[in-house]
Amino acid sequence: MIRVLIADDQGMVRTGFTAFLGSQPDILVVGEAADGHEAIARTAELAPDVVLMDVRMPRMDGLEATRHITSRADILSKVLILTTFDLDDYVYEALRAGASGFLLKDASAAQLAEAVRVVAAGEALIAPAVTKRLIHEFARLGGPRAPASRRLAELTERETEVLSLVAQALSNQEIAGELVVSEQTVKTHVGRMLAKLGLRDRAQAIVYAYETGLVRPGD
Repeated sequence: MIRVLIADDQGMVRTGFTAFLGSQPDILVVGEAADGHEAIARTAELAPDVVLMDVRMPRMDGLEATRHITSRADILSKVLILTTFDLDDYVYEALRAGASGFLLKDASAAQLAEAVRVVAAGEALIAPAVTKRLIHEFARLGGPRAPASRRLAELTERETEVLSLVAQALSNQEIAGELVVSEQTVKTHVGRMLAKLGLRDRAQAIVYAYETGLVRPGD
């Protein structure tokens, strides 16, 4: 059962999400939060698998709340940013803050439920409508960061290849097909790659791959 916390300052939005997600056989809504401070407290208290996080909320916005949640070693919850805004800085900063996914509120109910499942499973989720914006933002920010690039040398050739494919938003199944290996082998390579680079999840791996220049906009 996937445990979900809904953080949104609009009561009707929280009620709607709770009603729909609660009807899914594999999802349980364990709580709600009306602002960033409450989201942090409720996440620490309830330990949900996924936090559905709105960006614009009073007192503390969703990006700052995400930074707090993902920086705490005692919290393992994944954060799925859910917003009406698809501006470049929101997409990039959400992933830099440690979010595992980014979905627009105009997504269908079925897409929302599937996004929760994808993020809970440890995959990165970026709405197709904002993928190009994210790549353009990486391009705008300039070249690779040398200190971070040096850590790439710690990876094996196959782990580097897997990181490159993860950065292209391929799933484990798709990577397995690309490399002609089993899905379990891909999971093992992904786990080792994340551990060596000190990354929390696949979303951070995507950011890292672009920032180090392993993958470049247009690849």
